[in-house]
Amino acid sequence: MSDSTPMTVAEPSEDETRDVEAQDADPRVPHLVIRPGATSIRQYARDLGAHGYLIRLLGIRELKLRYRQTLLGPAWVVLQPLISAGILSFVFGNVANLPTAGVPSFLFTYASMLAWNAFSNGLTRSSSVLVGNTQLVAKVFFPRLVLPISTVTGVVIDFLVTAVLVLVLAATNGFPPTFALVLLPVWLAFIIMVALGLGTVIAALAVRYRDALAVGGILTQLLLYVSPVAYSASSVPPSVRRIYDLNPLVGLLEAFRWSILGTPLPSAGLLTYSCVTGVVLCLVGMLAMERMEPSFADVI
Repeated sequence: MSDSTPMTVAEPSEDETRDVEAQDADPRVPHLVIRPGATSIRQYARDLGAHGYLIRLLGIRELKLRYRQTLLGPAWVVLQPLISAGILSFVFGNVANLPTAGVPSFLFTYASMLAWNAFSNGLTRSSSVLVGNTQLVAKVFFPRLVLPISTVTGVVIDFLVTAVLVLVLAATNGFPPTFALVLLPVWLAFIIMVALGLGTVIAALAVRYRDALAVGGILTQLLLYVSPVAYSASSVPPSVRRIYDLNPLVGLLEAFRWSILGTPLPSAGLLTYSCVTGVVLCLVGMLAMERMEPSFADVI
C-alpha cells in the first residue's frame, strides 16, 4: 500500500480486545488495525507513545554506529568541545577581548560549548535522520516522528559525559557547584526542544528538498556567532540588543552558565521568552512532521 494515503492506527474494537487470552491463542485477531484516513493529533500522540521501544532501540543503534571504525571512538565526545572551546576562547577572548563575566575565557567558553553541542548535535542529527533512514521510511509503518526523537538519546549521553569534566574544571578554578545546578536539566530540556523543533521541520522538508539540509548547516553556523557562546550577552550593543534577544538560545545559554559558573542570570522576561519559544518550536516541528509524513514514502 502506498504511503501517500494518510493512515491511522486504530485500537481494536471491544470484540477484538474482550479476551486477551483468546488473542494470544488466535494470531488472526489483530492488536492494531491500520485504516485509511487522516490521523487526528490525539491518535497520533497515542501511536507515538506506543512506539517507545522503537525510540529506545533506534537511539542505541545510533550510538553504536556513530563511533564504529573510529580510532578514538567515544573520546571524540570530550575532544571535540575541548578543541572548539580552545579556538573560540582564543578568537573572542584573546583577540577580540570580549568580556566573559569575570570567568577565565576558556572555562567560560567550554561551559557554553556543553550547551551549544547539545543544540547543534540535536539539530544536525534530527534534521538528517529521515534521509539517513530511507529504507525504514519507505517500507515500515510507524510514526515518522519516532526518528527525530530517537536522536535525543545520543545527545543526552554526550552531554552527561562532557558535563562531568566541565564541573570538575569549574570546581578546580574556584567555581564550586551551587544549588543553581539543579536547574541545569531544565535549561538542557528547553535547548533540546529548540533543536528538535527546528530539526524536525528541516527533516520533513529535506525528504522532498535536499536543499533544506544545506540550509540547516548554514543556520547552525550562523547561530554559533549570534549566540553568547564565547562571550557574554552583555557585550552586545544596546542598539541591537532587542533583535539579538530574538534568538531563543540567548536566554537559555546565559541561564545555563549561571547554573554552572554563577554568571549573571538573564532577566525573567528574556528567560520566559526563550522557554516559551522552545516549546512552540517543538510543537510546530511535531505538527509539521505529522502533516507531511503521508507523502514521505513516495518521494524519499
